[in-house]
Amino acid sequence: MSKTKDRIRESNLRYKQSLGQNFLYDENLLAELTAEAGVTKDEDVLEIGPGCGSLTRHLCDAANRVLAVELDERLIPLLQAFLDEKKNLTVVQGDVMALNLGEVTKDLKKPFAVVANIPYYITTPLIKLLLTGGLPVSRLALMVQQEVADKILASPGEEGWGPLSILCQVLCEPRLAVRVPAEMFTPPPKVDSAFVVLPLRETPAVEVRNREMFFRVANAAFAMRRKTMLNNLCATFRTERARAAGWMEAAGLDEKVRGERLTLEELARLADVVTEGVTE
Repeated sequence: MSKTKDRIRESNLRYKQSLGQNFLYDENLLAELTAEAGVTKDEDVLEIGPGCGSLTRHLCDAANRVLAVELDERLIPLLQAFLDEKKNLTVVQGDVMALNLGEVTKDLKKPFAVVANIPYYITTPLIKLLLTGGLPVSRLALMVQQEVADKILASPGEEGWGPLSILCQVLCEPRLAVRVPAEMFTPPPKVDSAFVVLPLRETPAVEVRNREMFFRVANAAFAMRRKTMLNNLCATFRTERARAAGWMEAAGLDEKVRGERLTLEELARLADVVTEGVTE
């Protein structure tokens, strides 16, 4: 049993299923995750969901500075006691989805990396927050459900291809780093997990006239998966069929194609046409 696991056991702390608490204790795995995250002494790290601090300790050894945000106030004294010798660690108690992250991270060296073993129920909204919230982030290194990893890495036409795939692939260059079976966690979740690394691109994968419109069109593509892109445009933009068909034709797209088959480049062309069309 690891020293960290001993501390949790001795504290009589009960894991909170409502907070998605599934902790990792395998030291070899933790070292591998830290290495895959690419953390170096030249940068600072925002860790979300440090839990018992087992990964935090490795991050402190690798990084210049670590700022760890933990929701469960019961874990704060355990974290502070376990990592007392890590002088480059700051622990903040709070809900990452409610905190002003710009203020919380203002003293971190920019850009900073984000590493997280987070409750799976906030994975998608957290990724959206981190990628679109204006934070100076260099990359994300996240433990997610295998199903979410499949979505992040999916290609057009595949089952997982959708708004999350598009967001991550437009702004980042995601890769699968480590597959982590459920039995590696304590308590084990019901599904396997994967550690994915998402370095932010210097420039988005596709250039568009209006990024907000691009993501609106991309989301429209999956509003009704069994419908064509044409039908989804009509519903999303509340426009007549002939006008939407004109957008599709101007973008060089077959009006019978389903949105789930469109590539980033095709979505970008369509978004530019719609941007022009809705402002006419």
